[in-house]
Amino acid sequence: MRAEPFACAWLDTKQDRTDKVVLTANTDHWNKERGPHLERVVFHNDIPPAEALNLVCDTEGEVDIVTEISPADAERVASSEHAEVHAIDAMRVILGIVNRGVEDAPLNDARTRRALNMAVDRDRMVREGFGGYAYPAAGVTPPYAVGGQSSLEPYPHDPEGAKQLLQDAGWPEGRALRLATLADLEGVANMFAEDLRASLGIEVEVTAIPNEELLAAQHALVEKVMPLPFDVLMFPWIDLTSDAPAAFMHGELYGETGPFRAGPPVEKFEELMGEFAVQVDAGRQGELSAEIDRLVYDEALSVFLLYPQALYAVNKHVDFVGFATTFELAETRATEEHWSRRNGA
Repeated sequence: MRAEPFACAWLDTKQDRTDKVVLTANTDHWNKERGPHLERVVFHNDIPPAEALNLVCDTEGEVDIVTEISPADAERVASSEHAEVHAIDAMRVILGIVNRGVEDAPLNDARTRRALNMAVDRDRMVREGFGGYAYPAAGVTPPYAVGGQSSLEPYPHDPEGAKQLLQDAGWPEGRALRLATLADLEGVANMFAEDLRASLGIEVEVTAIPNEELLAAQHALVEKVMPLPFDVLMFPWIDLTSDAPAAFMHGELYGETGPFRAGPPVEKFEELMGEFAVQVDAGRQGELSAEIDRLVYDEALSVFLLYPQALYAVNKHVDFVGFATTFELAETRATEEHWSRRNGA
């Protein structure tokens, strides 16, 4: 990012994995109250997702948990003989990263960005795109975050108001909006594009980035050397902690050194993040997180779309406890009816 300490970014790279990873419980751990509750956990990296879903739904003894199932598969899991759906309120958001550096369209004008937010029918997107396993987004921070909660409401779906704002901002006649997305989100991106066309009366060009080109596209966004080939990028983002959302979610998206910032730095944002970075009082840190979220909401620095739930297919005899941030099994148990206990395994 820059020739300074602490100004770097981590990008996904393809890595070879072993077929299986086996975790064995440490029965001598001091925290007996917490566990362990499982003797052994085997992570399978050698089973394709579709096959794993078949195994957890239709059989016992091969797969007990499948992570990150899609909303499209949730109904099948819920009606299966051996598995059930666990929907976890996760620290995740799907938003539109707005390229505020575009020179031939007024995307650096907050009126344009508010128009994009008001053009979206989030309730339809939740219902039809995610089968109900998501919440309409207001800002970056989900309402169930431990730190930085705020009273923000999603932008209203107001096609007429959105169209007027776009006209006031001076959107060029005949200029199409370039919407890019990841391959896994192409269906939802098309719904988003339909809303933009219907509400704003402009053409929208949708480009889905193939998985094999994703790393190169990430580099282009992070390095910020070449002009970006999109106006809005539909992007899924996560948090690695539930009690200080601004530290990871907002900083990566909007900070001066944020890898996913698309447009010039925002002075007020930098001031708030600077105070947040040195704040040691948890209460004040939460207040600052809420202030930061309100700032990006008021300025509509992104198009705030959805907070998707994390979905798991879990054997009916596994007492699964999910977490908002990471996948871990510290609190998960196998019941007396689980195949491993019935068979004395």
